[in-house]
Amino acid sequence: MRARALLLATLTGGAVVLTGCGDDTPDTAPTARVQTGTQTIEVQPTQYCLGGEGQRYQVTPPIVEVEADSTITLRVDPAVAEQGWSVQVFDDRLDTTIGTVDVEEDTTTFTGINSSDVVPAAFYLVLVEDSADDQCGGLSGAWPIGFVRSGGDLTAPAG
Repeated sequence: MRARALLLATLTGGAVVLTGCGDDTPDTAPTARVQTGTQTIEVQPTQYCLGGEGQRYQVTPPIVEVEADSTITLRVDPAVAEQGWSVQVFDDRLDTTIGTVDVEEDTTTFTGINSSDVVPAAFYLVLVEDSADDQCGGLSGAWPIGFVRSGGDLTAPAG
């Protein structure tokens, strides 16, 4: 239960601080993009590190309706790709981690997940930037996205 509370705090802008900074720090956190079928959605981070300081953002993860057996294309900013990132797969309530998909270093576009790869018909994918131990306490940026296939029902994370 504690892990769920920490994850929910992370996804809804709680007290967890994240990283993603470099020497050439931008003024705003990068966004990510998700594409499936004809839909392309920009995803705001829930947390990120700018200039060595953790930033929290009050955002609601987008929910994407997907057809079965659809390719899910995930895109991150080149700075995130350079730092490294992975995709964490969660159930429909963000209670249970189903798995983690590693993304090859320096990859900005990842197409290795199909909407039918995840067993529940509703699930979350969280794009997670690799941590930089010397910045913002060693934690990382996060971009959550909910997905619902036909017959699924997605429960929004509690605030």
